[in-house]
Amino acid sequence: MPGKLYLVATPIGNLDDMSYRAIETLKNVSLIACEDTRTSRKLLDHFDIHVPTTAYHEFNKYDKADALVEKLLAGEDIAEITDAGTPGISDPGEILVQKCYEAGIEVYSIPGPAAFVNALVSSGLPTRRVAFEAFLPQEKKEKERTLSELKNETRTIVFYEAPHRLKKTLADLAGALGGARRLTICRELTKKFEEKVQTTLDEALAYYEANEPRGEYVLVIAGKAPEEIAAEKAASWADMSIAEHVAFYENEKGLSHKDAMKAAAADRGVSKRDIYSALLADSGDE
Repeated sequence: MPGKLYLVATPIGNLDDMSYRAIETLKNVSLIACEDTRTSRKLLDHFDIHVPTTAYHEFNKYDKADALVEKLLAGEDIAEITDAGTPGISDPGEILVQKCYEAGIEVYSIPGPAAFVNALVSSGLPTRRVAFEAFLPQEKKEKERTLSELKNETRTIVFYEAPHRLKKTLADLAGALGGARRLTICRELTKKFEEKVQTTLDEALAYYEANEPRGEYVLVIAGKAPEEIAAEKAASWADMSIAEHVAFYENEKGLSHKDAMKAAAADRGVSKRDIYSALLADSGDE
């Protein structure tokens, strides 16, 4: 029988957050795959866990995943842990899980701390609909694409960021989303100097230009208000005649004349009859 893969959540700062189930699971597997074996050894020693470890990280995530699957198929139970928090969230665990499903291996998640959940629920921002983005891409084109996609995002957005990149990320976000966009900056969650500050992107950037960032950050950013999006759309049609507006949908979007009138009416917040009457009037003027 194949073994089982256990994704075991570990504390993001406060060791008291380690669950009894997580400890027992780690004590009873054959091998623990760690993001950094040196970091994990401190945690494991603290809880008197003496199971062998192996490195599984971003730079070996494909080949090592194959090797771990082979061990699982041979009957070994394996746990994966990250340096802090829940494996599979913004780390190579997702690759291992995919390969386990392909091989018919059972996967179990042992729940526990996750920085973005901790930050979100304590941010004071809406939590029902959320876009979790992890770290903003560093490659220029991919970053620009991501920021462009998020410009009109109405859900609350959550980012992770390291201190040495925080100012650059805040500047990029302010440029794309607008400096007045609200956010809650969460720093050093569950640790001694935990801090949460509600502010705006511009205010946060100004603060960290004067104060060097320290610790690990989670940025919880308010989504764009639907009313703001509607106002921007309305403004975009302000300099276009109704005939040009309808023609746009016919020529650029391939809509029928009837559907183009309906779309233009929706954009302008008027009835289709108003659009039809305006088109007739324009035709008469000619």
